[in-house]
Amino acid sequence: MKLLKTLFALSLIWLASISAQAKVVRIEITSRADVSNGKEFGLAGAYEKIVGKVYFAVDPNDPHNKTIVDVDKAPRNAHGLVEFSSDLYILRPKDLNRGNGSAVVEISNRGGRAMARYFNRGRGADGEIGDGFLMRQGFTLVWVGWEFDVADGVRLYAPVATDNGKAITGWVRSDFVFTSKVFDTTLGHRGTKAQAAIDPNSAEYKLTMRDTVLGERRLIPRGDWQFGRFSQDSGAGKVAPDPTFITLKGGFEPGKIYEVVYRAQNPTVVGLGLAAVRDLVSHFKYDRNDVATVKRAIGFGISQSGHFLRHFLYQGFNADERDRQVFDGVHAHVAGGGRGSFNYRFAEASRDASPFATFFFPTDIFPFTDLGQTDPETGETDGILTLASKQKALPKIFYTFSSYEYWGRAASLISTSIDGKSDIPLMDNVRIYYFPGGQHGTGQFPPVRNQAQNLITPVDYAWSMRALILALDAWAKDGAQPPASQYAKLADGTLAAPSNVNFPKIPNVKFPLTVHEAWRVDYGPQFKSKGLIANTPPRIGKAFPVMVPQVDADGIDLGGVRLPEVAVPLATFTGWNPRDAQTGAPDQLVDFTGSYIPFAKTKADRQRTGDPRLSIEERYASREQYLGKITEAALKLVKSGYLLAEDLPGVIERAAQHWDWVQISVRNQER
Repeated sequence: MKLLKTLFALSLIWLASISAQAKVVRIEITSRADVSNGKEFGLAGAYEKIVGKVYFAVDPNDPHNKTIVDVDKAPRNAHGLVEFSSDLYILRPKDLNRGNGSAVVEISNRGGRAMARYFNRGRGADGEIGDGFLMRQGFTLVWVGWEFDVADGVRLYAPVATDNGKAITGWVRSDFVFTSKVFDTTLGHRGTKAQAAIDPNSAEYKLTMRDTVLGERRLIPRGDWQFGRFSQDSGAGKVAPDPTFITLKGGFEPGKIYEVVYRAQNPTVVGLGLAAVRDLVSHFKYDRNDVATVKRAIGFGISQSGHFLRHFLYQGFNADERDRQVFDGVHAHVAGGGRGSFNYRFAEASRDASPFATFFFPTDIFPFTDLGQTDPETGETDGILTLASKQKALPKIFYTFSSYEYWGRAASLISTSIDGKSDIPLMDNVRIYYFPGGQHGTGQFPPVRNQAQNLITPVDYAWSMRALILALDAWAKDGAQPPASQYAKLADGTLAAPSNVNFPKIPNVKFPLTVHEAWRVDYGPQFKSKGLIANTPPRIGKAFPVMVPQVDADGIDLGGVRLPEVAVPLATFTGWNPRDAQTGAPDQLVDFTGSYIPFAKTKADRQRTGDPRLSIEERYASREQYLGKITEAALKLVKSGYLLAEDLPGVIERAAQHWDWVQISVRNQER
């Protein structure tokens, strides 16, 4: 009897320990290999690549997890916990004692691993390693799956919610815009898995077409479209049934907005992706383990993943189940003013928002600023960091973005008042840096023209990103103050309403008539409290006032961190680029894309065309003078902390290539 009592007591202790530590249950390593054949990366030494899977369990009754929509409807194990798992990918010093103690945790964008493009300048076969910059600094690099709907790459494996075992159904929608005529399309977004239609022949389902974002939806007869796809197996011109694809008789026209509303079932508990990031980072920081023990963690996210980080902070996930701070630093890149579809029923984590694609999903919705504001239209008061402040879990935060995010991601909303009439002060733990003339991704050189009216901007702000990641780590580690924020403001005239931008009248260049706007969107009475959408599509209210940068005489945006090629220009660089007329809707903007509008080579050339901008020969006496000015501009950025001294040769070399290309190629490109 005494033995039984002892065993019973021990079992209670064991069960209590499982419940108290219901986070990372175990990590399974499937492969472990040396990076670059054991190459030494500076003082950090050799690195290894670890690939595996991490298994989680969370208590749905824990207050930290009740925010997760439908977690109470997920299956539970014998201990009452909800289990799920994620892919795991790590690059770390083989000897962790030689690392710098910091992990950079990239929030994978649709399963990918992209931080090497920004920090290691990786390309092609060596894209992951590049020049080894992050390794030479001693960082541990971590990727963990948080998206359930990605087709491959680093992903989340989450359970389906049910109503006491019965399937949950609900209305969902998908929209599409094409650049050429197509006859079938997936219901998924940007290559991710789609939510399948149930009862595909239902007469209730609707497909509409409209010309503009707020244009009238025109109903397409139900007999003209169906769920399915053209397949070689089904015979020429025949459609094979497929509840994740849709076909239209006569085809989908380019430049039109199509939207289909239908019913789906078995919603994945999408919000567990937020818990996966929270609990893995907490595990690496606070629990004994031999996989990736670190002292600090920096969350880094690009675009949709930057949205994730803003959402992560907004919903209080930067405090773990024991109220310990998760991320010490957060770097949300090119996220603009948005959050995302990361925690509601039937959410698709891949859904975003752009000027002319993916409309009215829960991305650009109030609140936008870190400090709380009150929306006079709804009376709602909120801020991105309101909950994190109460939790005492505020990380050091960098928001970085390009000119494009002002035009295509409503970036002005993170620093302006609700009425758009004044700047909002930043919190002490926040910095904003924007790169004039840049686009959503670092530009390709030489510039090309891809389904756009203008050449595409080649501005490469990745040079500055390297300096900033070190500054953020130092701020999180030692409190070393980072470079001052650099972004467009109303107070100094560098931020303005789109209609007030003084863009020069450049021949054959159309200044945009549209800008991506954020709207007051009504998804139904239970969206904010329970993550349930009743209105599909949602009801649209008044727009929030979106501002864009004012420009100089060349049409280049004012304010921000002006990289040398922008400060000493050979062309006008913008954050917008209209769609090519052949792709339809030529008054709309190309998603994610900026413009490169070359200066005339000579004074005579510009006078002949009526170009108001000075020509290259009027600006620079020689190649040597141009590169001298580039060097001077670069040294100023080094001195102020926006560029690393070690990157000066690369910046100058790129400028030299730009000069040489202009002398040979601009005339041919214009033709």
